[in-house]
Amino acid sequence: MNPANGNLNRRHMMAQTAGGIAAASTLTLANIPKVHAAEDNTIRVALVGCGGRGTGAAANALSVKDQGPIKLVAMADVFPDKMKNSYEALNRQFSPQLEVPEDRKFIGFDGYKKALDCLRPGDIAIFATPPAFRWVHFGYAIEKGINVFMEKPVTVDGPSTRKLLALAEESQKKNLKVGVGLMCRHCEARQELYDRIKQGEIGDVLLLRAYRQAGPTGSAFANPKPKDMSELMYQIRNFHGFLWASGGAFSDFLIHNIDECCWMKDAWPVEAKASGGRHYRGDYVDQNFDNYSVEYTYADGTKLFLEGRCQNGSHNEFASYVHGSKGSAVISASGHSPARCKIYKGQKMAEDQVVWKFGPKEKSPYQLEWDHLVAAIRNNTPYNEAKRGAEASLVTAMGRLAAHTGQKVTYEQALNHEQEFGPNVDKLSLDASAPVLADASGKYPVPEPGIKKHTEY
Repeated sequence: MNPANGNLNRRHMMAQTAGGIAAASTLTLANIPKVHAAEDNTIRVALVGCGGRGTGAAANALSVKDQGPIKLVAMADVFPDKMKNSYEALNRQFSPQLEVPEDRKFIGFDGYKKALDCLRPGDIAIFATPPAFRWVHFGYAIEKGINVFMEKPVTVDGPSTRKLLALAEESQKKNLKVGVGLMCRHCEARQELYDRIKQGEIGDVLLLRAYRQAGPTGSAFANPKPKDMSELMYQIRNFHGFLWASGGAFSDFLIHNIDECCWMKDAWPVEAKASGGRHYRGDYVDQNFDNYSVEYTYADGTKLFLEGRCQNGSHNEFASYVHGSKGSAVISASGHSPARCKIYKGQKMAEDQVVWKFGPKEKSPYQLEWDHLVAAIRNNTPYNEAKRGAEASLVTAMGRLAAHTGQKVTYEQALNHEQEFGPNVDKLSLDASAPVLADASGKYPVPEPGIKKHTEY
């Protein structure tokens, strides 16, 4: 952790708060009025989703240096305890930058509107709720002319991707600045590696490999619902365990490895085939597989092999690699940061084969993505990651769909797939029914590859 970037980055907050992306897309925008933060030069921020990710993102926003004043002025969540914990954590470090009185702390599914209504055009909304709600919140921000930072993934299925892509186009027309939490795209080490690959230092890219193999992560392993909690609130609190809320462990955890590999390849894959399974489930009732294995294929035939696993007592690896006709490289070595990027002169990844490695101390990509977003707002430069974020989310969902159905799935099939996990998320209320219901034994529908060939459950 880089102390200069603040002590409350997202990785830290995911560990400390319960429950717990990059070359930006650029457009040539002519004759569009400047969207600025207001005449007093203060950027006001509203936090929607006060769990670990949201609290960490707010901390990064408040840690942006030498770009003018930034203040947090409103917060929204459906859980009072999450809001309380988030506010207290942020207040301990950023008290002078917090102006969130009790009447600007909103609880409920409509809280996002109330929080955004506290902002002015050109301010920033942070969306860090479960991904199912991303298109709902993004649409309102566009309507209000508010810049956005939204956590990944930004979609969970074909229908929500189509909605997000349409909103991305609308946000570009309005010259809004949009950041997506695929922070690895902002990593300086990965950026230099990408440049070197484009210059031909490892030859033609022939193969990519990615791994996220660890023990149970986040809320992916969900215990049975407590009797004193509603079905809907239980699922939102354990959102990694439910496909409608997050795309499950696959979408929420594996998207970074997938995205950084696609960046190095400079392309999205055109199809996927995959497998996976559930083991040693005990009392867990979530919808996830414990392991996933995906073969992604790019248009030129290049493969990306992805391995994901949440299982105790097994080999752990959290890294991505690329192999070329002249050499190979480490994209990330152990988690998201530091990346420790290296290039080897052959396929043997040994220290005596290293021909380049990133030299300077790596800055936190969690902070860099915020530095870049705020700079774009201050300078009114084109900056919109929404389309690319939706594409990365769709490619991730394509692999998951292939594993859950046992079928080969193309990019177009994933985009046009009709199963919508949460078709009415924009209409949910605190007393509403959940999008998926348990059976009499308290367990939820799970994928059955080869049996349910067209839907994931």
